Amino acid sequence: MAKPGKKKKVLFVLEIVVLLLFIGGLYVYGQISSRLDKIQQPELKRETIPVNPEAPKMTGYKTYVLFGIDTRGEGSNLSAQNSDTMIIVSVNNDTGEVRMASIYRDTLLDVGDGTYTKANAAYAYGGPEQAIAMLNTNLDLDISDYATADFSALAEVVDDLGGLDIPLSYAEIVHMNNYCQETSKLTGRSYTPVEKPEPEPEDLEAIVDTYHLNGVQVTSYCRIRYTASLDMGRTERQRKVLGMLFDKAKIAGLTSIFKIMDDVFPMVQTSLSKQDILGLIPTVIGYNFSDSTGFPAKYKFSNIKGSIIVPTDLASNVTELHKFLYNDQDYTPSSEVLDRSNKILEIVGGEGKLDEAASTTQDDTANTDDNTFVWSGNSSSTDNSYYDNNSGSTDYDNGGGTDYDYGGGSDYDNGGGSDYDNGGGSDYDNGGDSDYDNGGGSDYDNDSGSDYDNGGGDDGGFSDGAAESGNDDNEE
Repeated sequence: MAKPGKKKKVLFVLEIVVLLLFIGGLYVYGQISSRLDKIQQPELKRETIPVNPEAPKMTGYKTYVLFGIDTRGEGSNLSAQNSDTMIIVSVNNDTGEVRMASIYRDTLLDVGDGTYTKANAAYAYGGPEQAIAMLNTNLDLDISDYATADFSALAEVVDDLGGLDIPLSYAEIVHMNNYCQETSKLTGRSYTPVEKPEPEPEDLEAIVDTYHLNGVQVTSYCRIRYTASLDMGRTERQRKVLGMLFDKAKIAGLTSIFKIMDDVFPMVQTSLSKQDILGLIPTVIGYNFSDSTGFPAKYKFSNIKGSIIVPTDLASNVTELHKFLYNDQDYTPSSEVLDRSNKILEIVGGEGKLDEAASTTQDDTANTDDNTFVWSGNSSSTDNSYYDNNSGSTDYDNGGGTDYDYGGGSDYDNGGGSDYDNGGGSDYDNGGDSDYDNGGGSDYDNDSGSDYDNGGGDDGGFSDGAAESGNDDNEE
């Protein structure tokens, strides 16, 4: 039997431990709280953001969106920059499971008021409100909140966490090194180019080795879209990097976390309040990135004034998206989605007019203005027979107005090519035999094969936005 004096000593020690933990908790809470004041938190005008009346209620889930913007478009006549990265994040409140879906930047969608153009333009036209409205109305979503950053923030996080070990193909090494030159200038950070393996391998897309990359390099890796996998591979890399950073941050020490907050928070804009973020912190530790994909899963290309990605069709792609994000096996697209689905195919002249592969382009060094393909109008048919590339003229006139407004210049003037360089043939054959099978595998499987073999799941992760070292347009 323990002596009374010994019991008192044990209780005293326990009380001291509890007190220290409480004080430590208050200290950490205070440190985080003060740093949250550095985040830009403009008011989100939620009353201006529509939700389709027939859209299902995603009970038990929270839906967020991450935007990565083009900060090199400053001085343009647009109110903001293009959001070349748009990642929808679905959080299962019961299980902590997190799933991500990237919207391909060149996807033809209604960005507002019946204007159909590349999805990434919505942010430039009306900021986060219009970009969220586009996602809600085209995809039957009800997005709760958003966060926006540019690629300088990504470089900071990577360096503060000590870099990442990433498997690279020969093609990725070449393009990453090219991007590093511009990324280094924009971020003010240094890097050492990765040496290309010798001799050059026969398969340029196969993984050659795993490399330890710093912030400039990882950011440049996330910007690549001139490998055979095009923008689909770019978003895959982005989501993969986000998953790796999240896993690494969860085991980082407080010193590293505080440094990330000091360095990165001033670069972030979010609709989440300080109290919202503080409330999320205890639960984030239990979150788990389980899978990710790209949207649309089934698509073809229209080469009207350059390549755009056309969902085939939007309604069926949205159905698959809801299955992926919310495990909703009974989802039926709303009438609003069905209307947009039909309009998209009408604009491009029907699925029979579409191409299985994107046309080729030259990875040149000349900067060009970003004047995107735009369709707006109420005409019941689209006349694609007249195609005039002369600046200042009306390319598509369906009687009574200009349905296609290019702002006086072509977005895709690369000496006759389009955005997508497939080296003569696309890796993406979506005519029922896609190289990317998004049917349920893990994003982060880079084992020995191609970086783009998802075995069922697509991956990737952050933004960039402007010209790919001065390629076809002013966005990634």
